[in-house]
Amino acid sequence: QVQLVESGGGLVQAGGSLRLSCTASGRSFSGDTMGWYRQAPGKQRELVATVTSGSSTNYADSVKGRFTISRDNAKNTVYLEMNSLKPEDTAVYYCNAWNARAGTYWGQGTQVTVSS
Repeated sequence: QVQLVESGGGLVQAGGSLRLSCTASGRSFSGDTMGWYRQAPGKQRELVATVTSGSSTNYADSVKGRFTISRDNAKNTVYLEMNSLKPEDTAVYYCNAWNARAGTYWGQGTQVTVSS
């Protein structure tokens, strides 16, 4: 059974940092594009960052220079290092895995709350 499990969310003050982790199980994800998305209350889910199997990265403009996505294929894990957090970063953060053959998988989400 394929699963993505996020961890590392929590409550932090503005300007602080958090590191999210997403560990995949059920098969190897080394060939997948992995990503982080977020959904704030009353808003649509939006892309935060992605990393391809070749480690190319892409970021939403709102997080460029503050967030860093990385992956460890040996651990089947993708990370999101979040620095200089702002109240507008408050959301449920979801891990995503995609490849053309298997399709898309989502984690259950982890809450990130940034207080002002």
